[in-house]
Amino acid sequence: MRIIGGKLRGRRFSAPSSIPARPTTDLAREGLFNVLSNLISFEELKALELFAGTGSVGYELISRGAAQATLVEQHAASIAFIKKTAKEFGIENELKAIRADVFSFLKKSSESYSLIFVDPPYALPNMHELCTLILPKLKDDGIAIIEHDYRTSFEQQPHFLRAKNYGDTIFSFFTKLPKTT
Repeated sequence: MRIIGGKLRGRRFSAPSSIPARPTTDLAREGLFNVLSNLISFEELKALELFAGTGSVGYELISRGAAQATLVEQHAASIAFIKKTAKEFGIENELKAIRADVFSFLKKSSESYSLIFVDPPYALPNMHELCTLILPKLKDDGIAIIEHDYRTSFEQQPHFLRAKNYGDTIFSFFTKLPKTT
């Protein structure tokens, strides 16, 4: 895997096989960041990555100028890898890795973010509950993205903005304010 843009552009990292993650592909991440660059400014952005896995989206955000990225993941090996990679990239001050269950974290956290990226297991049974939990953590002008596959649709959610497909990967975008008809 590699960083697509920003100050760390071209830097590569390889997650060990002990990490139980399905990393967002370089192609899908590039497409995601092309869309995001038209929606938000990365400069001084405060971001949250949930189900962080390898941390690839968090690294990309910091590389593009985000002031802070908080990455939440429950697997110890993933958190250790994220911290190690952040140190190797020299971004350990901007990137905060938290080992926690995502649902518990969201219920307890009082922080708000300009960007929330969620990459849950595609077969997560309570996928739609994520919308209810992430929207209160989103700043009024913020954007939330949930990565999923064809088995899930968020188009009926009142805060749904749009979906973008990259092969088997779908990114659904949400805003804090409900869509108007």
